[in-house]
Amino acid sequence: MPPATPTYPSITEATMMPRLIRIGSNLYGAVFTLMKLLPAHYILQRAEHKGELGPDTVIVETTSGTFGLALAMQAALMRRKLILVSDPAIDANLYRRLTDLGARVEICQEPAPVGGYQTARLNRLAEIRAELPDTFCPEQYSNPDNPRSYATVADQLRRTLGTVDCLVGPVGSGGSMCGTTRALRTRTPHTVALGVDTHHSVLFGQPDGPRELRGLGNSLWPANLDHGVFDEVHWLSAAEAYASTRALHARHALFQGPTSGAAYQVARWWAARHPDRTCVVMLPDEGYRYQATVYDDAWLAAGGHAAVVRPAEPAQVTEPGAAGDRWSRLVWRRRSYDAVPGVVPHAPLAEGALS
Repeated sequence: MPPATPTYPSITEATMMPRLIRIGSNLYGAVFTLMKLLPAHYILQRAEHKGELGPDTVIVETTSGTFGLALAMQAALMRRKLILVSDPAIDANLYRRLTDLGARVEICQEPAPVGGYQTARLNRLAEIRAELPDTFCPEQYSNPDNPRSYATVADQLRRTLGTVDCLVGPVGSGGSMCGTTRALRTRTPHTVALGVDTHHSVLFGQPDGPRELRGLGNSLWPANLDHGVFDEVHWLSAAEAYASTRALHARHALFQGPTSGAAYQVARWWAARHPDRTCVVMLPDEGYRYQATVYDDAWLAAGGHAAVVRPAEPAQVTEPGAAGDRWSRLVWRRRSYDAVPGVVPHAPLAEGALS
């Protein structure tokens, strides 16, 4: 009998799980090449299995960042047509990668009067779906398969580290932090979850406004965000995140993006305060997209970020609006959104409203 032909993973399967790296006596990094590969792979594979992707189905999504890249990689491997709706914030290198992978990318040039570019993108997405006879939208912000996909990360953390006392990570769609935390708490209900956001994001009760730091925060409230998961919320400025990103590289040779830097700053602070407890920080993507920005001293200086001194600890606030423009911390206590004093009145998005 001839030997069995070995099977090898695709590039998405081979790189979607994090490497676990020790970066302190009690602090570990879950270091992703591209975190969004995990939900993109899981959502599209599940959709195909359930018959939601027929032979002529076109995948459509709205994104300005790494979820679009993850979808483009997976769609190329599955030989599927993909249309992405984005806005001018998408950088030229990412646009080139998306189109090289076969995606059609539409750019909304003007923001909507209410909801800005995100609403404009949603409106164009709806138009595209109305024009095509058969589409599938992954809907990362409302599809429960997004947080479900991170159960494998929780399993990996348990197998490698045993008990995880604290999980720290940036919050955008809510998928990674909510999914991983919920899965960890099936075994360790005490696991603390620290969500990292940025100022002028509506996710944890601040009014919407312009945000320089991308990849976390939001102008709209995603259905996958479960506020009751979080023990604390931290808001960081772009400058603080950039400085921490450079420190993460200089100190630990971890070349990650600015959302990783923001999460690292919070995790390092928590781990130092709890030296006998194990802390894991989610580091979502590598730094190659940011070589001309966060990793460029001239760019930092031009934006007024070069001389920023990272604070040693956050300012503790009692309501979201008091966070100011520096690193701030609110003890959330796993409360629902409406149970937290001082949050901006807000209604969750309808199912499928944002991706």
